[in-house]
Amino acid sequence: MVLQPSLKNCLGLSCVLRTPKAAFRSTAGGALVIQSVSDDVYQNLAVEDWIHDHMDLEKRQVLFLWRNSPAVVIGRHQNPWQECNLRLLRQKNIKLARRRSGGGTVYHDLGNINLTFFTTRKKYERMENLKLVVKALKALRPQLDVHVTDRYDIVLDRHYKISGTAAKLGRTSAYHHCTLLCNADKFVLSSVLRSPYKGLKSNATPSVPASVKNLFEEDPSLTSEMLLDAIVKEYATQHQIDHHITLINPADETLLPGINNKTKELQTWEWVYGKTPKFSVSTCLNMVYKDSVLDVKVNMDVKHGRIEVCNIDLPEQWLPPALYSKLVKSLTGSKFCPNETTTLVTTLLRVCPQDDELHSRWNLLCENMIMLM
Repeated sequence: MVLQPSLKNCLGLSCVLRTPKAAFRSTAGGALVIQSVSDDVYQNLAVEDWIHDHMDLEKRQVLFLWRNSPAVVIGRHQNPWQECNLRLLRQKNIKLARRRSGGGTVYHDLGNINLTFFTTRKKYERMENLKLVVKALKALRPQLDVHVTDRYDIVLDRHYKISGTAAKLGRTSAYHHCTLLCNADKFVLSSVLRSPYKGLKSNATPSVPASVKNLFEEDPSLTSEMLLDAIVKEYATQHQIDHHITLINPADETLLPGINNKTKELQTWEWVYGKTPKFSVSTCLNMVYKDSVLDVKVNMDVKHGRIEVCNIDLPEQWLPPALYSKLVKSLTGSKFCPNETTTLVTTLLRVCPQDDELHSRWNLLCENMIMLM
């Protein structure tokens, strides 16, 4: 989907002008404000990578504005099973992305604004960026009680988080990005950012839970477009440039050579799941079978998103030893992934003896194993 921002959105006597990509290629110095016309999380994260890798930030600093259709974005060193409800994401067709910066997990939809401040590493200063956002909010609505915390969050009414922050520091370039909640779906946000998975042990970076609030709840007259334009005007004022936004299409290879390869990489299973730090699963499956409950202990080690060690403590005679051995052998080395596991167990089922009770037990065990993923 491509967003269609209006060419001109006036706030008071001052206007922010949005025009196509011409200014992007300019070699002039000073700062530049760009906005993505896409709401695809992978495309927009790829733009961040492209700017970081290819633009000369010594000559000009960049503010990148972007919004996404529903997506969950985890930090570079996080565990998606630990951070969110993957089953619910699949059910709701919500995308999962892993960004290249650190920090915690966030939920994006079109009611949330994303801001990325690009500078050289020497000029990197996220506190100043956040103060700029606060100043813009105060200029737009002076009554708003908004402050920056020591954790580099922006809070409303001294308690509710409206903006989270993360950063990537390269050898010479750097960027700081933050969210800004205007009118996001808080019910979906709280649902998808609650992990149902039990028995996970991981050294991955955990997110820090916080109470959140939309700016719309404080002032229903506020819109995402108004917030974006207020921030652009403050950024333009501080950098002594025109109130001008350059619109870019993240799929434009002529403007951003190599961008589509960056987008494809961010979509791969190997990046989203395979970059998860090593973790283990130690849990007990409570399986109901013929009016009784069986406790089946499962222990797995997962590295690069693949099952490295698998132990399933089944009751004696639950499965034929040869079939149990094939199951464990097939799972070992496979992706910790419901689709791949379903394919594996379906293939193994074809070589099972034609025994209805055995098939029933097999299906029950496999369904419970898949629920762990």
